[in-house]
Amino acid sequence: MARSFYPAPLQNVIRALSKWPGIGEKTASRLALYLLRAPTQEVLDLAQALKELKEKIGLCSRCYAFADQDLCPICADPGRQTGQICVVADPGDLMALERVGFFQGSYHVLGGLISPLDNIGPGDLHITALLARLAPEAVREVILALNPSLEGEATIAYLSKELHHRGVQVTRIAYGLPMGGDLKYADQQTIKEALRHRVAAADS
Repeated sequence: MARSFYPAPLQNVIRALSKWPGIGEKTASRLALYLLRAPTQEVLDLAQALKELKEKIGLCSRCYAFADQDLCPICADPGRQTGQICVVADPGDLMALERVGFFQGSYHVLGGLISPLDNIGPGDLHITALLARLAPEAVREVILALNPSLEGEATIAYLSKELHHRGVQVTRIAYGLPMGGDLKYADQQTIKEALRHRVAAADS
């Protein structure tokens, strides 16, 4: 809770900022004091940007990524390769993959992962919409880029079964030791998965 000697409007801003992920009261206080000292136009621009964020950002009607129009920029880009769909759990995962700049196909955002403990089943995700895209977009391969958690593995197992029934090649991203990682510092599960998903060594 913000200190009581702060004026109420300042306390309100600190309280609001401290609700954000990774921001405690000390950081919230520092940010609120910065906003108080910042030029009025800078604060108004931020307020307008936040307002437009809530008013204009929705989900792409095709892939369910963030969009400010019917289609997101990726789905609306005629230069993207067709025939490949990379499936991710949420828009944040999509943005992480896009920052790499390697994948040139399209995406599909599930909106979560299958989690019986949280009462999230296949019907709660955008799986039906994914399956509906296969034939119209002549999809040859679906890449499952899901986290190697219990929920991720359950979702991969379900999607693999559904997609194989439709004659689509299903692949998943590899995981294990990261590039530049040190074997002696890796945990047991990481080493296990690195061995399980091993690939042939290149012949020099």
